[in-house]
Amino acid sequence: MPTFKTSFKKTALALATSVTASLAFASAQAAEVEVLHWWTSGGEARAANVLKELMEAEGYGWEDFAVAGGGGETAMTVLKSRAMSGNPPSAAQIKGPEIQEWGELGLLGELDEVAAAEGWDELLPGTVAEVMRHDGQYVAVPVNVHRVNWLWANPEVLEAAGVEMPTTLDELFAAGEAIREAGFIPLAHGGQAWQDATVFESVLLATGGTAFYQQALVDLDPEALGGEQMVEALTTFKRLRELMDDDMSGRDWNIATSMVIEGSAGMQLMGDWAKGEFTAAGLTAGEDYLCAAAPGTQDAFTFNIDSLAMFRVEGEEREAQHALARLVLEPTFQEAFNLAKGSIPARPDLDMSEFDSCARQSLDDFQRTAEEGGLVPSMAHGMAVRADVQGAIFDVVTNYFNSRDMAAEEAARRMVNAAQAAL
Repeated sequence: MPTFKTSFKKTALALATSVTASLAFASAQAAEVEVLHWWTSGGEARAANVLKELMEAEGYGWEDFAVAGGGGETAMTVLKSRAMSGNPPSAAQIKGPEIQEWGELGLLGELDEVAAAEGWDELLPGTVAEVMRHDGQYVAVPVNVHRVNWLWANPEVLEAAGVEMPTTLDELFAAGEAIREAGFIPLAHGGQAWQDATVFESVLLATGGTAFYQQALVDLDPEALGGEQMVEALTTFKRLRELMDDDMSGRDWNIATSMVIEGSAGMQLMGDWAKGEFTAAGLTAGEDYLCAAAPGTQDAFTFNIDSLAMFRVEGEEREAQHALARLVLEPTFQEAFNLAKGSIPARPDLDMSEFDSCARQSLDDFQRTAEEGGLVPSMAHGMAVRADVQGAIFDVVTNYFNSRDMAAEEAARRMVNAAQAAL
């Protein structure tokens, strides 16, 4: 599989020429920004509109470039096409290692002037700030921090089954059997590769711990990827399929969440964007639904940071772009967006009184695990490895999960081969 960077090589000269021309054209236009993102669900779209309104209140234009698709794959395809034609948007929802890849292509604009004026170095946690920089310069601004390793549950279903919120994997399997016997689906899931990987990385974290997670899914250590701990994680991961229903193939994540909301399913392993669905349904955390760290991962925090990376622009568009970067981190947007999205603010100094108990727990756990060394980037959500490596791991994980006869040892071997081939 060709890497993202390699795919650009043949068009590099034409791209540079086109970008130069487009920048010259942009400088003559009105002060507005075009923002590519995939915040298209109801709550997300309303939250993104807050940022648009803030921009317009300061006299800047906003051209919305929303591309549907929960994981952002479609949006990235569109962005690459636009960039290759020399017409990238002012800002785009890019995250993790992909920020570095776009930076290496020389297409991102630096935000150090804004960062210095707004005190980003003091404002942002070090882990978050590091992701936003390329070659020491800020090129992106964080919108939020998602926790991926969450378990969500319907308390009425748990009560009907006579079980409590599980805190270990053994308790999860035991609770799942009791929920099934009570007539419910134990674990709501959508059979899509990224959702399979989301569950897998939480299981791996629970069985191997943060050090092993780092070795396997961040450092891509062949011994970790192909060793006994990986086999154990894969075996446990495959067992979870027994707690899921037969109709999960192709199901979107929010449909799985609605199964928990409606009470046809008891639990779901999903990032905290699921909380946005509970909130939109008018439910109260701790009463109408329950949240807890994914079983066995209480000492870890798998993070996924949404961010807007800024492309090189000039003149009035650059002024508007810098205003956008500043407004993203202001309390008005941070609060509105994260209340709707289910995540926590990228800046930890905000008043959290309007946030629910799950969000407050998330912030506490983020700060605690940052101090204790339990923060790990999500492989499943583009924070740990390049997109081509992630795709190779996705293929192994989802093929194994859906195979009737593939052994865990074989899947571990394929994991090593996939990572090495992608590198």
